[in-house]
Amino acid sequence: MILKQGEVMALAEPKAAAVTDANPDAGLAVIADAKGSSPSPEFLTLIPHDFARRHLILSAGCIGGVERLLVAPPEHTKPHVIFNVGARLGRRTVPIVWPAEEVAAAVDEAYLRAASNAEHASTSDTPSVVVEGSSNLQHDLDTALREAERDLLSTHGKAPAVRLVDLVLFEALLRAASDVHIQPVRDRALVRYRLDGALHTVRELPGTLASSVISRIKVMANLDVAERRAPQDGRATVTVGGSAGEHAGRRVDLRISTLPSTYGERIVIRLLDPARSPHLLSFGALGMPPDVERRYLAQVSKTHGIVLSTGPTGSGKTTTLYTTLAWISSSNAGVSARGCELNMMTIEDPVEYDLAGANGIGGGEGGAGLAVSQTQVDPKKNLTFATGLRHILRQDPDVIMLGEVRDEETARMAVQASLTGHLVLSTLHTNDAASAVARLLDLGVEPFLVSSSLSAVLAQRLVRRVHAACAGRGCTDCLATGFRGRSGVFELLLMDDTLRDLVGRRCSSVEIKDAAQRAGMVTLREAGRAVVNAGHTTAEEVARVIESLDEVIT
Repeated sequence: MILKQGEVMALAEPKAAAVTDANPDAGLAVIADAKGSSPSPEFLTLIPHDFARRHLILSAGCIGGVERLLVAPPEHTKPHVIFNVGARLGRRTVPIVWPAEEVAAAVDEAYLRAASNAEHASTSDTPSVVVEGSSNLQHDLDTALREAERDLLSTHGKAPAVRLVDLVLFEALLRAASDVHIQPVRDRALVRYRLDGALHTVRELPGTLASSVISRIKVMANLDVAERRAPQDGRATVTVGGSAGEHAGRRVDLRISTLPSTYGERIVIRLLDPARSPHLLSFGALGMPPDVERRYLAQVSKTHGIVLSTGPTGSGKTTTLYTTLAWISSSNAGVSARGCELNMMTIEDPVEYDLAGANGIGGGEGGAGLAVSQTQVDPKKNLTFATGLRHILRQDPDVIMLGEVRDEETARMAVQASLTGHLVLSTLHTNDAASAVARLLDLGVEPFLVSSSLSAVLAQRLVRRVHAACAGRGCTDCLATGFRGRSGVFELLLMDDTLRDLVGRRCSSVEIKDAAQRAGMVTLREAGRAVVNAGHTTAEEVARVIESLDEVIT
């Protein structure tokens, strides 16, 4: 007997037939939506995951006292198994046949989701998953890939696709990647890591395996696995498991984004790993020259004013502001060592690192983190930068960090906050420091308000550093690029009377930049040339990151 997808299975055993002899209208009427339905809580509680996976059987919900069961064809799911499940649940059942691979994937997704929801129902909205690491990463990755491709119905330990995702994330963390891309193309899917700002394809997955990997990642982020035609965004927290040796117990936040494409869904995972941020301890680790650091800290030591960090996406602006908050906290710690004496608050999109819970930074007792309250933008709840800032100002803050000044309302409120005795730190997307002044004017802030509130603008870029171990020749550790790690290049504009006068008269950014250079400002191009001369990077790398440098660096 050949059964088609969605067909009700006829059972040979009399006892089983008695249990599953439901009214046809109770079963057949709901076959069309059975696969997308949620399993009944009783099934997930009473039927062990291993049993469901081994026999390929899963609840598709209970309607009118009848349990609908997704089952594989008879060569996989035997009639007596369906009978036993019905007896265990104490209900009549209607088995509905689906392909074995689909039932196996649905079983894993259902139990993983149930376990995640149970663990975090009362503690967090962010799913948490344990990622099992490896002491022999490349061997285990190759093995997991072969197993996942060969046998999607494996029941040994974690399902192969689950194990494969674990190892991909583990490898990305070991390589200090900032993002993981799963990108489907015509007949395969590319796995790519963003390392030091550049994307590298590290392996390819068979096209038949890509959907299982993407489904697993969706389950981790509590996304809708059945939705493949609309973009989705989610987040999760992963903990590296005990098999990872010295990396065990490492917790990493994930920001997960899906997007439909021509050849299927693609996924980007942002890895927010506190272990990649030892630079929060010092500005020197950011690559900031001592003279720039000294003048910058003089501005953020003030009790009021606006200090802006500018540059394109991925230039390290937020990291600089986090480091600034850590320095402010440590420099304002009370004599009783009870932590910072200032009330520091942030509004971000998203919160990239938990500063209050990050060990080893700030001036708190035992290095337990910063005494800072972080709030995340949530447009669904009408919590924008502007509304968030309005509420923060009612919380008696001393230092305010705004993730970004995006619109006129936010810009005006930031200016007013600085003029009423608050230190405001924020970012802008401009090419250089002088352009930030023009940007504030373009947002509708009056020139006299900009000139009286703005203290300093720090423009920055990140350039890749020459890999010292291979002297830039390229090796396996640096993926044959010759670079390992990144360092900042900085341009600091300090407001003085001359610049305030130019701003008040709405002078152009070119005039402001010329005046700042005459006052001693080192431009991004000059700072880039200094990094090249010091041997930390190459002229080509600086020219790639900073516009129009090729004619300057010779």
